Amino acid sequence: SLYVDTHGTGTVGDDAIEAALGRIDKLGGLTPRGIRTHLGLNKPIYRQTAAYGHFGRKAEGDLFPWERTDLVDDLKAALA
Repeated sequence: SLYVDTHGTGTVGDDAIEAALGRIDKLGGLTPRGIRTHLGLNKPIYRQTAAYGHFGRKAEGDLFPWERTDLVDDLKAALA
């Protein structure tokens, strides 16, 4: 489960956030399994990230899946 507390500063109502989380769950989920599957983390890329790390350099192709922003539009739509 996921707990979201905006501390009274949210620009989106709590009901809308709850509904959005349900829609986000259908995008692949926020469970550890869903995140691992979406990012392909079950296929480690140790060799490519061992040299120079992964911060401050451009990835060739889709080397660093955790830097993709492919769900931004879907997440924005879920909160609309």
